[in-house]
Amino acid sequence: MTVLDEHHLAIPDATGNRRLDTLRNIVETGRAGLLFLIAGRGSTLRVNGRACVSADPELLAQLTAVGKPPRASLVIAVEEVFTHCPKAFVRSGLWDPATWPAKDEQPSPAAMLRDHVGDPSLTLADAEQAMIDAVTIRLA
Repeated sequence: MTVLDEHHLAIPDATGNRRLDTLRNIVETGRAGLLFLIAGRGSTLRVNGRACVSADPELLAQLTAVGKPPRASLVIAVEEVFTHCPKAFVRSGLWDPATWPAKDEQPSPAAMLRDHVGDPSLTLADAEQAMIDAVTIRLA
C-alpha cells in the first residue's frame, strides 16, 4: 500500500492468479472498506471510502514493490478512519497457534482455489497443478 496524499491510498493489484474478483466489486460499488491487522496485536484500523481501479501509468510507476509496476491499482479516497473493535480478534485467539485447527482439518489451498473458481470441470488435480505452475513457470 502507498499513501498518495493526505486523503488517498493506492494498493497495487499484485501479480498472482489474475482473478479480478475484488476489483470487480470495486467497479460495481465504487466503495471499499479496509481492515488493517497487525500480527500479535489485538487492535485493528478500519479505513472506508470511495474507490476506483486505475491503470494510470504514472500512478503504477510509483507502485513497484515487486520490481515492476502492477497492471492496475486500487485507489481509495479515504472518507473515514477509525479503530475497529478488536474484541472478536482477542476472543478468537487468532494470533495463538494453539487455537488453530490442524492442517489436516483444513481444506488445501488447491481445494479452496477449485471451490472459489466454481467451475465443475476443474478437478482438484488440475487446481494443484495450476498452483505448482504458478510458482514454477509463471512466477515473473
